[in-house]
Amino acid sequence: MNRSNASATAFGGGINASPDNHRRSIRVIRKYHAGDPGNVNTAHRTSTVVKVRRFEYRIKTKGEGDIRDLTGLVEDSVAKSEVREGVVNVFVVGSTAAVSTMEYEPGLIEDVSAALERIAPRNAEYKHHLRWGDDNGRSHVRATIIGPSLTVPVSGGRPILGTWQQVVLLELDTRPRERSLVITVMGE
Repeated sequence: MNRSNASATAFGGGINASPDNHRRSIRVIRKYHAGDPGNVNTAHRTSTVVKVRRFEYRIKTKGEGDIRDLTGLVEDSVAKSEVREGVVNVFVVGSTAAVSTMEYEPGLIEDVSAALERIAPRNAEYKHHLRWGDDNGRSHVRATIIGPSLTVPVSGGRPILGTWQQVVLLELDTRPRERSLVITVMGE
């Protein structure tokens, strides 16, 4: 399986690019030659333009335990951004989902689900249930531990990822959701 050629279509139509993809450039920061003691009068100053491109996607998940490979979507966003050197940030909106990296294969997907069950079990008592009368306290705990975002360096116009390292969205809520994913690419 060629993991680097995944695209939004690999998600069964569950991802839709927003027509609202944002393009911004920011005149930035002065660069000083290395070794310059910081004397503004003698520093060789150059300015560069840092591109900031934001892409928004909607992803329909199947509920708790659904892990989606976002690598192709991240690579496509970086390519569209025309950023050659910089960083890409992947952020999921919401407090019961997370973004991380992993080797995206069935065995590890099962292992991750089993590990999360040991960390924040389904049948444990959660104070969150008392406040809101719902059943997803474990989902919030799991999402808090993993986190909603991930930043990956970009070089040569591509995210720097290991051979078996994919960017993934983890759905941790107890029901299917439509998630908002924001991918921001910054650099030169």
